[in-house]
Amino acid sequence: MFAGTDWRIAPAAFPLAPELVKQLEALGPHLLAFYRACNLLYRFSVRGTLPRWIADYLDAGKPPALVEASRSSRFKSHLPRVIRPDILLGNGNGDGAALTISELDSVPGGIGLTAWFNKTYAALGDVVVGGPRAMKDGFRQILRESTEAAAPVVRIVVSEEAKTYRPEMEWLARELAAEAFDIRVVRPEELRLEEREKPDVVYRFFELFDLANVPNAGALLTAAGQGAVVVTPPFKPQLEEKILFAFFWHTALQSFWRQELGEKTVAALRQVFPYTWILDPAPLPPHAVIPELGIHSWQEMASFSQKQRELVIKISGFDPDAWGSRSVVIGHDLPAGEWAAAVEQALKDLPNRPHVLQRFHRTGVVEAEWADVQAGKLHPMKGRVRLCPYYFVIGDEARLGGVLATICPLDKKIIHGMADAIMAPCGVTRAVGG
Repeated sequence: MFAGTDWRIAPAAFPLAPELVKQLEALGPHLLAFYRACNLLYRFSVRGTLPRWIADYLDAGKPPALVEASRSSRFKSHLPRVIRPDILLGNGNGDGAALTISELDSVPGGIGLTAWFNKTYAALGDVVVGGPRAMKDGFRQILRESTEAAAPVVRIVVSEEAKTYRPEMEWLARELAAEAFDIRVVRPEELRLEEREKPDVVYRFFELFDLANVPNAGALLTAAGQGAVVVTPPFKPQLEEKILFAFFWHTALQSFWRQELGEKTVAALRQVFPYTWILDPAPLPPHAVIPELGIHSWQEMASFSQKQRELVIKISGFDPDAWGSRSVVIGHDLPAGEWAAAVEQALKDLPNRPHVLQRFHRTGVVEAEWADVQAGKLHPMKGRVRLCPYYFVIGDEARLGGVLATICPLDKKIIHGMADAIMAPCGVTRAVGG
């Protein structure tokens, strides 16, 4: 499913309590509302209804042609049709599991893998979240709803940079094609946009920072701008920035969020979004301090104790190092000197590579096991888990299709896919007496 990638095989789906599954189901509509509000936030800033610095941050480091295209009136209401948060599972509290969303991904890998996991583990008797078909059906529905064509022609364009994920998308396309759906995975150079050959819908499986290296990207952007083809996710780099988390917590924008999201969604997102700052070297007025941290300049973080350094630095977006934990720096895991250097580098990188700072949230420890196929036995493993629920935006709803669990050994500092990690679909445990 992932080219050149290995992981440990779970003998059963990773169990989630029914209450946690309900939490995840309820989260989808809140995240969809957040994307809608972020879309308005940017548009209002460009228009001048909201402060200009919002759009300035979101446009930082991006080519002017892409920025201009993203503002097209043709795309103004377009949002990602697949929403995947990376959720760290905490120890929980009296009200349920403690969830922390480290980031949102609108061009996520794992759609095909999770669909295959759900189909396979369900056939072996597990009760998986979403059932055996929800991932596949959800993906098909977002493609059908993207166009008015009665029998849409769909091409999934996977770039060279994203080639690791080509096998899973090819499997998914074969599954849908077997159900009389005209869908294929193509390399960018294989995409045909001539009138008689162009598809109705293109699923964009490449990052926008990589546009210069993607053959036909310019032609595809032009075709989308002319309405000749629908591209999803849309060409909107401003919706792929972690800076949006910082805007959510910004005191000057609280009335906007309450108005656009409502108190219920604001409260729900405050429970799962880590407090986030934009690392900007601009000097503050003499009387001002950075919220929550109580410092006058970012350089003061260099003298933080190890406990105070329970903070994470990462690139906001639009950069080859902005995905897959490549840019993640965990403060309390570094010597003070290395932490100070990381802070200084992040400040120097603005405006070309904006960085954010987030609160570090500790994850709980889970018991799992993996199958050593060659030895024919199971190995127990304690680890920390990342949950990746996949929400498909169908009509006005964000529907949960399935959840991918990645469990990393306790000695790993960052939770992500790796050879030592267990990867599995999530299942639903039976309620007591059920």
